Amino acid sequence: MHAVIGDHLHIKSATVGRPEQDCEVLEVRGPSGEPPYRVRFDDGHESLLFPGTDCLVEHRD
Repeated sequence: MHAVIGDHLHIKSATVGRPEQDCEVLEVRGPSGEPPYRVRFDDGHESLLFPGTDCLVEHRD
């Protein structure tokens, strides 16, 4: 997975009844755009994210 600052990540839910999550990449800490990423979720909290296979990248235009 490769992302740049400003990209959006969509994390699918692996559990029934749990909503999907969306976040914006604030910082890329891996070399050449690889994880981990510092992100801000839609609810405003920030976290360091190591995305799994349930995560999709929406590249900014």
